[in-house]
Amino acid sequence: MIILSDETADIPTPSGMMRMHVFRPAITGRFPGIVLFSEIYQVTAPIRRLAAMMAGLGHVVCVPEVYHEYEPAGTVLAYDKPGTDRGNFLKHEKPLSAYDHDARAALDWLAAYPHCTGALATMGVCLGGHLAFRAALDPRVRATVCFYATDIHAHSLGHGKCDDTLARVGEMKGEAFLVWGRQDPHVPFAGRQMIREALEQAQVCYEWHEFNAQHAFLRDEGHRYDSALFLQCMDMARTFLGRIMHLSA
Repeated sequence: MIILSDETADIPTPSGMMRMHVFRPAITGRFPGIVLFSEIYQVTAPIRRLAAMMAGLGHVVCVPEVYHEYEPAGTVLAYDKPGTDRGNFLKHEKPLSAYDHDARAALDWLAAYPHCTGALATMGVCLGGHLAFRAALDPRVRATVCFYATDIHAHSLGHGKCDDTLARVGEMKGEAFLVWGRQDPHVPFAGRQMIREALEQAQVCYEWHEFNAQHAFLRDEGHRYDSALFLQCMDMARTFLGRIMHLSA
């Protein structure tokens, strides 16, 4: 499906204006919406390609700049040591409440967007996987797709490194789709087990998938990229979202 990918929206949040990058089918109509949360580098070329793929599957996708309070609009951090250091610093500098306000603002905007049906999902990778998971505590979110979500098991998102994401998992009303790399040092086996046990205890509806893969295996730049697994995971996510968001699978 041909898409439009050059739209941005600057929306108000309690901590300032937040830029969102919008991707949607070019045809006339209304489509389910996805808030796609990026990794620590913000809206990089691989994130834009991921957003374009999801839009091409029949969604309106908006990608917020997660560090809008600290970086000028349009800033993209490089996939290098300075970029990694900056992204990791800001991940723990930003207050947890600011992440929550941003997610709520993005969902509000997307729900009212003329090309969206109002059916909402979240999606994310790395830091964004945690943000997507946490955003799905909002009862409006029907589905969340989370790839190698960091810091959930360590309770370390935001300033002070003391988040309550797992403690609140019982608030999740939609379904979750979680994917992990078994060779990912950021989310070890014990951490994955902690997350799964919390989902079970809270009786959340979820799918759980583990693969022999490293962290960031979806990122189509760098040595960790697994193209075959990328395609497999995208097809699985398409089927999952199609069932829940009432799209043709």
